[in-house]
Amino acid sequence: MSAFQISRRGFMQAGAAAAGVTSLGHMMGSSALAAIDPNSHGQRVFHASHFGPFEAVVRDGRITAISPITELDHQPTDMLMLGVMDRTYDDSRILYPMVRKSYLDGWQSGDTKPELRGKEEFVQVDWDTALALTANAIVKTIEENGNEAIFSSSYGGWSNAGSFRPNVMQQRFFNLVGGCTITQGDFSAGASQVALPHIIGDMEVYSPQTAWEVVRDNTEVFVLVGCDPVKNNRIEFTVADHGMSRPWAEIRDAGCRFISINPQRTASDSYLNADWVQIVPNTDIALFLGMAHHVLEQGLEDRAYMDKYTTGADRWIAYVKGEDDGTAKTPDWAAGITGIPADKIREMAELFAKSRTQFGGAWSLQRAHHGELTHHAIINFAALIGKIGKPGEGVGFSWHYGSGGMPQSGQPTPTGLSAGKNLVDKLCPASRIVEMLENPGKEFFYNGQTRTYPDIRMIYNAGNNFVSHQQDLNRLLKAFGKLHTIVSQDVWWTAAVRWADIVLPASSTLERDDISVGGTYSNDKIYAMKKVIEPQGESMSDYEIFEELADKMGLWAQFTDSVDYMDHIRAAYERTGASKTTPFEEFWEKGYALQPAPPEARKWVRHGAFYEDPEANPLHTLSGKIEMFCSSIADMNVPDNPGMPVWQEPLEYLGNAKEGQLHIVSPHPWYRLHSQMDNSAKLRELYKIDGREPVRMNRQDAEARGIADGDLVEIRNERGAVIAGAVLSDDIMPGVMSLYEGAWPDLDSKGRCNSGQINWITSERPASGLTQATIANTCVASVAKCEDAERPNQAHQNPAILTDYQFAAIDESELGLDRVADIVESLYAEMEEGERIFYQRCTVCHGPRDPGGFTQLQWRGITPSMFPRAGLNDDEAALVTDFLMRNASDAAVAN
Repeated sequence: MSAFQISRRGFMQAGAAAAGVTSLGHMMGSSALAAIDPNSHGQRVFHASHFGPFEAVVRDGRITAISPITELDHQPTDMLMLGVMDRTYDDSRILYPMVRKSYLDGWQSGDTKPELRGKEEFVQVDWDTALALTANAIVKTIEENGNEAIFSSSYGGWSNAGSFRPNVMQQRFFNLVGGCTITQGDFSAGASQVALPHIIGDMEVYSPQTAWEVVRDNTEVFVLVGCDPVKNNRIEFTVADHGMSRPWAEIRDAGCRFISINPQRTASDSYLNADWVQIVPNTDIALFLGMAHHVLEQGLEDRAYMDKYTTGADRWIAYVKGEDDGTAKTPDWAAGITGIPADKIREMAELFAKSRTQFGGAWSLQRAHHGELTHHAIINFAALIGKIGKPGEGVGFSWHYGSGGMPQSGQPTPTGLSAGKNLVDKLCPASRIVEMLENPGKEFFYNGQTRTYPDIRMIYNAGNNFVSHQQDLNRLLKAFGKLHTIVSQDVWWTAAVRWADIVLPASSTLERDDISVGGTYSNDKIYAMKKVIEPQGESMSDYEIFEELADKMGLWAQFTDSVDYMDHIRAAYERTGASKTTPFEEFWEKGYALQPAPPEARKWVRHGAFYEDPEANPLHTLSGKIEMFCSSIADMNVPDNPGMPVWQEPLEYLGNAKEGQLHIVSPHPWYRLHSQMDNSAKLRELYKIDGREPVRMNRQDAEARGIADGDLVEIRNERGAVIAGAVLSDDIMPGVMSLYEGAWPDLDSKGRCNSGQINWITSERPASGLTQATIANTCVASVAKCEDAERPNQAHQNPAILTDYQFAAIDESELGLDRVADIVESLYAEMEEGERIFYQRCTVCHGPRDPGGFTQLQWRGITPSMFPRAGLNDDEAALVTDFLMRNASDAAVAN
């Protein structure tokens, strides 16, 4: 072993020999924010989660209560108060390493019977066996099929709120062995994150919104287009603080009128006293075209605004008037598609044009066939009436996320270990996993580039329940047949774990130290995620699992940088703005540190600088303006995106549904974060019906089918069937059902999902040839009362586990696992400075992890938010910008 291949054991022995060495984690881990009652039980430990910051009350090493911190979290939810502790001790915890029986029996011969995934028993094994099998599968795949044959399905980092998330740890590990195929984009907003930078110069879907006080003081009409901020802001990508709960009430009480365009009445509609306008799902483009026609007919358009701030307006207006195709997009035309009366369309068009109007568009709008055109249509209509960039007016596509509207601190946030550079250039758009597995070598077009799918032979999945959020799950499970190994690393027996070969038990965030930030956009608090209890069973943190795996492959020093884990947390904190005023020891003792937003942030207006001086502050589009007709998209010659919002009939919707079919939408749940918290029994008691996911349906539709409130129903189409519990309501329009995404699956003998997991019936088709994004909300199905449910829902019961199964020990010396270390010693030796900084510090969620993933303009659109979060100074930002511009996808053309 060379000096480059320092082992974990050698380092630990050297560390133990050094005098006075103390782990900061052990030294300070028991300290916490002082309880309000000075006489109260003192064993309280500060922690933070997607569901809010809190103190865990610990007695005899076990959490006995969750105590919210109301000065930090303005509206603690049931997910925090009930779910966090409940799921920590739920029976669905994975306590020991596991290997599927046939895989364990046949790993040497190759006879692993992949058809038995999800059906046969798991064998409890020791960590050495599980890690040796995992490392062997990785090395075998690299040698026989190349690094590109390994697919990392972990992309979003939603599994926990910390900086040392499993997806980053996983990518760091694999990049040390040459990389792997990765996902690009996401399920949340995969269509618009590709299209909107071309149209308005920014992803928008992950961007801060106008400061709420500006809206309160200026906005007359706030239009919620599918947008439900009261529900969706209950959770957050970082640590939720529910900062917008009170401001929304202030905006309402200041006299702002809310109008909600939605197939169903939402929690936000009730809270904000919104006027509910029912619309046929997937027809929002037609609505905005119809309103645009009426604006033009009445002379309410703002020609001066369009001349100054937009390009391509005349081209789109000609389409609206019918000069292109002979069909004028009148309110009467739109009424026949949307189900909204023509007079109502005219009324809204005039109201929006004559008022100070803010449009809030949901991500759900673009999770549909032709989805990115919906957001483009909203932008075009707002530009037509001259709204974008004015105080309290314009467009925003993130009001429902990350407490959009809170003032921004503008301070850098914690950045953990870098993922490093991936030497594999293969990728798969997040929603196209099935397509990739079924069609190795097939060409596909994505974001202006023609690529080919790799031939995947192994999947490694850390902290990501991709078998739950992928569409058309029956096809996905069939596609798994070609894989020789699936490794799933998680805390609980999720769907992605049940269909794995090797299962590595990760500890929950409560059982490890980490660091995070409060407010996805405000970034005004830094949180210590302190270890509360010891890991359950033999589980280890994701960092420790990859550390051990790296050690088996001779890469321990490279993975850890040969320093203690707590030193990484300290370094992450030192890169924040809070570290300038609060020492690390004080921060860790208290549990949080503040980096408040400056006063001027309270007056910030989205696109305001562009509106005030478009020449000095151009958008990062080809023209520097809002592209009502986008030539850069049109020039790609994608058949289903002509560069402007046009009406194209969706693949399936009420306009072409078969008799008896209803449109089913799948919004984000109230009591979960996607599939997280479905294993909390206390939360399930609040909403499940006979143990199944509730489906909301119109009373008329239900009664016509003999369905009563609380009945079990079977929802079916050609892709599959699910069983759910009926909730009858007048607050959802006829012809539409609503079934939250994220339920854990349970298949009965007929192949039906017995728990109501929506993705057994959603379509795997892409949104468009431009974005390759999901169309989960483009789905029709029939529904009938279920008379033959076979048994109770068993989604939360563990699979069969053999604890005393005899198997041969693995001789690791014969596997030669450390031979891959030879390829990494000079991996980064010739990396230029800007390149090094990009891969080590510029970790933007949902953005490409390779400079070739974006055009120059797209990078310019995202770097203003990326650089401050990474804590780059002007010189560092210039180095990274130069690197990105020289290596962007269009660099050769642009230069």
